Amino acid sequence: MYDSIIFDLDGTLWDSTKEVAKAWTEVKNKYPEVKDEITADKLKGLFGQLLEDIGIQLFQSVSKEKAIELIRQCCEYENEYLAKHGADLYPGIEELIIKLHKKYKLFIVSNCQEGYIQCFFKVYPQLEKYFTDYEYPGRSGKAKADNIKMVIERNNLKNPVYVGDTAGDAKAAKLAGVPFIYARYGFGQVEEYDDFIDKPLDLLEKLK
Repeated sequence: MYDSIIFDLDGTLWDSTKEVAKAWTEVKNKYPEVKDEITADKLKGLFGQLLEDIGIQLFQSVSKEKAIELIRQCCEYENEYLAKHGADLYPGIEELIIKLHKKYKLFIVSNCQEGYIQCFFKVYPQLEKYFTDYEYPGRSGKAKADNIKMVIERNNLKNPVYVGDTAGDAKAAKLAGVPFIYARYGFGQVEEYDDFIDKPLDLLEKLK
């Protein structure tokens, strides 16, 4: 029996790719030498990785150093943009969180920058009270597997499960020594997982 559920954010709880693509494009357009197009579909193939890796893959028309600098600027503006414009929860997420909270402790571990998870709670303030803790590399400086371990250790979790949507999520859960439930409605293609869901509310049945 699980005692807690640790969620990924992008591709698992919400889809912010359309809004992020718009925000990043605004930043990119300040630099005429950057020729790379930014689309929601392109971001879906990149989200879940560390931000520097996303920048290098996304901005291939400039040097790696410039790409990393640019992705940092994009992420700084992204929080401001999302707080103003919001993004869509996957259908059923709010109902799922409310129901799960009655039985499980809930957490978020995401590969994101400082302020991004906080921005999620600004957009959906009614959900923040249901989550006990969260962690991310923008604060810890650590990779996802280490952040999962940190959340487990500081909250004294005995039987957690990680829910995410990418191969990176699956790998991080394995390295952290926790079971992985694959959200197949998200962004990634995952081959190794302990269980799967095709929509958020499926998780209620899987946990039974």
